Amino acid sequence: MKLNQLQNTNVREEFKSKGYALYEYDREKLKQATASAPTWVHFGAGNIFRAFPAAVLQKILNKGEYDKGIIVGEGFDYEIINKAYTPYDSLSLLVTLKSNGEIAKEVIGSVVDAMPVADEGSDEWKRFCAIFREPSLQMVSYTITEKGYSFFANGIMEKTTKLLLERFNAGAYPIAMVSMDNCSHNGDKLKTVVTGYAKQWVEEGKAPAEFLQYLEDESKVSFPWSMIDKITPRPDAKVQQMLREDSFEDGELIITSRNTYTSAFVNAEEVEYLVIEDSFPNGRPPLELGGIYFADRETVDKVEKMKVCTCLNPLHTALAIYGCLLGYTLICDEMQDEDLKNLVKRLGYVEGLPVVVDPKIIAPQTFIDEVFYKRLPNPFMPDAPQRIATDTSQKLPIRFGETLKAYKEKGLSLDELKAVPLVIAGYLRYLMGVDDNGNAFEPSSDPLLEELQGYVKNVKLGEELTAEDKASVTEFLRRKDVFAVDLVEIGLADKIIGFFEQMIKGPGAVRNILK
Repeated sequence: MKLNQLQNTNVREEFKSKGYALYEYDREKLKQATASAPTWVHFGAGNIFRAFPAAVLQKILNKGEYDKGIIVGEGFDYEIINKAYTPYDSLSLLVTLKSNGEIAKEVIGSVVDAMPVADEGSDEWKRFCAIFREPSLQMVSYTITEKGYSFFANGIMEKTTKLLLERFNAGAYPIAMVSMDNCSHNGDKLKTVVTGYAKQWVEEGKAPAEFLQYLEDESKVSFPWSMIDKITPRPDAKVQQMLREDSFEDGELIITSRNTYTSAFVNAEEVEYLVIEDSFPNGRPPLELGGIYFADRETVDKVEKMKVCTCLNPLHTALAIYGCLLGYTLICDEMQDEDLKNLVKRLGYVEGLPVVVDPKIIAPQTFIDEVFYKRLPNPFMPDAPQRIATDTSQKLPIRFGETLKAYKEKGLSLDELKAVPLVIAGYLRYLMGVDDNGNAFEPSSDPLLEELQGYVKNVKLGEELTAEDKASVTEFLRRKDVFAVDLVEIGLADKIIGFFEQMIKGPGAVRNILK
């Protein structure tokens, strides 16, 4: 069973007999229609793109409600194209790992062409220039991670700006530039870098002033915000073995020289959300038919706040902190621990939902139910608390500070809060770098780690806090850059310090306070 042999009827039948869903459209016709009038270019050939946007488009193509595919460009790691796309005619296998143990396998064929975004003068570059000159092009989307939106010489942002200059010169045709990366107000990040290059070129005489005006005119070039949510871990060896037992031959795990983990297959969780600001000056593919939400900018912002401040990210951070303290290496295993399960249940349902931002298009209760009952316990999602604990100091202001601010703004009492102060006390305990058995562990990387550990450097397991220790911890709890609020000022410091004092009584004290 090989992807590039699917034109063979016998091979197709074997895939079907093993429970693999296949694309239900004429792929050669799709390629021809896209080549003659391209509508969608996507930059970033990684796993989340193939598991989510490409799979969404397949649903629409299968229904016969659209007739154009996606042209993919990769600007960072060309080996992804050369090793995971080209050998398989840009087909991929999506393996959806459901929390109830079911596994769905589907061959995705919506990508019709995939190329590196190579240097000027190359055949690939000339092809992208020609595509950007086409009036039919409606959207360019990105999954390049947050660090991709930077001023790197000859990087994907500079090349994006050059391609937009091609489009401007060809007729200043309208287009939507859609970041689908998991970062706040992502469209603004994209616009800032693109217009930054344009301003520089205008000043240097390399581009006309009208080019910058074109980029800043939302009726010509839009930069919508979006919120994406779907876990797509690197290809898993257990999944590879399962596919091998099916006689699927294209499951080789590929590690590129740039340390990208990829394959012809992608494994992903079942739950997915993508909400995009509906700002498309040249029209767009009907992606709502595949389950993508389109809304105004304010609603996109509310969906992000719902996820980041209440329904997902705070739960993740709580499990990350306590997972490290209690010796866990998998989030799904933590969700089998009744004490931790009760902690995050209280954190989300009891203390979070009363002040949640409700975006209306997605019910917070439904979202958190999926997080709690499907996503966090999913044994197929091998996510580690140690990974999630990275950069915790940067996450606390949004994940907990916004909830505390909302309590104050709504005039609600903070006296009943237990989970939020318990997580903050747990963070103090985590900064000691000693687990609940009394063994040293290495806290995850964080730009403020060394500085923040200084506040608890004299605290010893099994000894009471000294007056000096309390003063040091109290000073820490005043830091608005870490907590978004002054925890002393709002009256939570005594409770947090009380919890922390109980946690340092000796081995097993963290477990005892959770109980």
